[in-house]
Amino acid sequence: MSHNPIPQASGDTIRGLLLDFGSVISVSVFERHRQTETLLGLPSGTLQWMGPVNPAADTLWQAMQRDEITEREYWARRADELGRLVGEAGWDMQTLLQRISQVEPNSVVRPEMRRLIEQARGKSIRIGILSNELELFYGKPFLDRLDVLQQVDALVDATHTGILKPDPGAYALAVKAMNLRPDEILFVDDQLRNVVGAARFGLLTQYFDLRDLHGNIAAIRARLGIELEATR
Repeated sequence: MSHNPIPQASGDTIRGLLLDFGSVISVSVFERHRQTETLLGLPSGTLQWMGPVNPAADTLWQAMQRDEITEREYWARRADELGRLVGEAGWDMQTLLQRISQVEPNSVVRPEMRRLIEQARGKSIRIGILSNELELFYGKPFLDRLDVLQQVDALVDATHTGILKPDPGAYALAVKAMNLRPDEILFVDDQLRNVVGAARFGLLTQYFDLRDLHGNIAAIRARLGIELEATR
C-alpha cells in the first residue's frame, strides 16, 4: 500500500516533475545496510539506523525531522559513526559513499526512476532535481559521469545555493529554474517535512515512501498519466 499523507487529484495540468535525488532517484544508503556491513566486514545487523524506512527506530532521524539538527548534520554524524566502527576517524559523507562502493555513478540510479524520467520527457514533461547536498556528498567528478543529469531541464543544488529544503526559498529557485507555475509541478521527496514545505509553497506533492517503492512509483506514473508497466 502506498502512503501519501497529502493526496491530491491528478490531472492534465502537471507539466513538470521535480525530484529529490538521494533515495528518490538513487538507491538509499538505508537500503544498502546489509551490503555495507559485508563490504566493511561488520557483523550482520550492526547498522540499525533506518531513517525513513523505520523512523521510530532512528532517534537522530527524528531529531532532524523536528529541525533540531540539519540534514547535513545527520549525515555527518552517521558518516563519522560508520568510520569509527571500522577503526577510521574523520569520515565525511563523500568518504562513506566511496567506501560502500557507491562510486559508479549510473549504478546508484533506480532503473524504475530512470525509465519514468525517460517516459515523462516523452510526454514533454519538464524534469528538475532539487537536492540539499548533491555535489557536496557525491563530488563533481561523480556528477559529470551521471547520465540521468543529461535528462534534467533544471538542477537546483543547495551545495551552491546554500538554501536547504524545506526553506521556501529552495522551492522558489526550483520553480523559477523550471519556468513553470508551482501548481504545474509535481514534487517528489522521501522526507515528509520537505513534502509539507513544498505543499505550503503551492507545489503538487508526492511523498516517496521507501517502505513501498513499487506503490510510490506507480502513484507518480498515475499522476503524470504514464501507463503502468508490467512487472518483470
